[in-house]
Amino acid sequence: MPENTSTDLTTAFVFPGQGGFDGTALRRAKETYPQVQRVFARLDTTTEALFSRRISDILFGPEQTDLRSLLAGDSWMSQVAIYGAGLAAHEILADQGVRPDVLAGHSLGEITALVAAGAFSAEDGVRIVAQRVAVIERHDGVDGRMVALSAGADRVRMLLGLLDHPLLAVATENHDEQTVVSGPDAVLDQVTAIAAQLNIGAIEIDAPFPFHTPALAPAAPEFEAYVRTLEQHPLRLPVYSPILQRYYEPGEALAGRLAEHFVQPVRFAAAVRRLHRDGVSTFVEAGGRPALSKLVTRLTKGSDVRSLPTLSLDDGGRLVLDATLRELRDAGLADPHGPSGTGLAELLAPSVPSHVFEEYWKAHGHEVVERIRADLETFGEPEPEQEQEPEQAPGAVTPEPVAPETESQEDRARQAPPDAALDRDELFAELRTLYAEALEYPEEVFEAGVQLEAELGVDSVKQVELLTRVSQRYGLPPREADFRLAPYNTLDAIADFVIAELERRPEPAPAG
Repeated sequence: MPENTSTDLTTAFVFPGQGGFDGTALRRAKETYPQVQRVFARLDTTTEALFSRRISDILFGPEQTDLRSLLAGDSWMSQVAIYGAGLAAHEILADQGVRPDVLAGHSLGEITALVAAGAFSAEDGVRIVAQRVAVIERHDGVDGRMVALSAGADRVRMLLGLLDHPLLAVATENHDEQTVVSGPDAVLDQVTAIAAQLNIGAIEIDAPFPFHTPALAPAAPEFEAYVRTLEQHPLRLPVYSPILQRYYEPGEALAGRLAEHFVQPVRFAAAVRRLHRDGVSTFVEAGGRPALSKLVTRLTKGSDVRSLPTLSLDDGGRLVLDATLRELRDAGLADPHGPSGTGLAELLAPSVPSHVFEEYWKAHGHEVVERIRADLETFGEPEPEQEQEPEQAPGAVTPEPVAPETESQEDRARQAPPDAALDRDELFAELRTLYAEALEYPEEVFEAGVQLEAELGVDSVKQVELLTRVSQRYGLPPREADFRLAPYNTLDAIADFVIAELERRPEPAPAG
């Protein structure tokens, strides 16, 4: 969402970074919500290719897994686990009909937010997370750690100024009384010693590296070059960056922005306050542990903001996700009758690619659900007896049937194509709206000549589905057996195709 775009936001999903993992809660969610297994099955294909290990075997094997045990293993394990948990929480919420207006992430969580918004595939998200770890290791970024100090950012910067070390930096500003610093081990020992003398508390952060510090600058160019090789898609939802302190722009190249994250601080407190000013009143933490939801509660104290965790356990050992979903439904923020089609795809159309079914369900799922509900209301009721039509006298004229009043203009348009020639500009505008709504892309990305697949990531299966919808909308004849999709990979070409097909349509035979 560009900065000059007016906002009308209500619900935000926030994705955690370092420390955002609860192995027990994730296992509990997997027992109830099939989305967990489906998400991690997708991640398994990539971790097996990269590391010859399935992340699911690590997290859901016979041994209980917590964050400390992951950090004791290979560095990628904890990072992919945090990323995967956030993505699984997002899928569960989406399938329960919770629709966020904006996404945001804390450090590593910003990658999860961008994947959830559609910028990268889930598999490429794993590659980004893994490469983030790999380039830091190759550039000797392991000699350091992160420490949370119980003081505001200004006071902490004054403390760091006493040491004047070039690789020591404020990494995150969580709230007015908690600031995280990153740096080499030796100098952080001095930081914690000075903090103790000033009665400032210090807590070690569960992280494999000192993120958001100038020490990582040498690793950023290599990381940026790698991310540029991955396919980037338009964002389907606004994403606010606590690092950049702004919304990502439509079509913005993300490789450079993600590389900047290596050395720039996370200003989470400022981000929450900005989103609150933009209208967000419900923050849902999509991921493990309730750290961010607690921060939001503290940052918005005294307001009507609702802050809810997901993949964590309450004091009684219960999964809080269940209570969160109930509260969202009670608040009218979850539609139990309008979930996405992720789970239904396996049941109704196992041979159809999951992303195709998901897009179809987003466009038509509510219609299917309403039809089922209407049918169920009358299911089992006896059918009314049909009245016999009275016999007509010989030579009587049978009146023409009258269309029911409930028939929509769109239905009539599909059954009877318009006779008047279409204005090409109007047709292009209609097609742009149709494609934008079906794909959940902003209309402005469908510029003249933009390539649907090469630039917008619309695969051939989806293009065929949309072209079929266009044909039905304008009453075009069925496509011939040797029809080739390749020439129609822009809206310009599709508009020309529609006009050409309408001109080929035979004139109706004269009456009489």
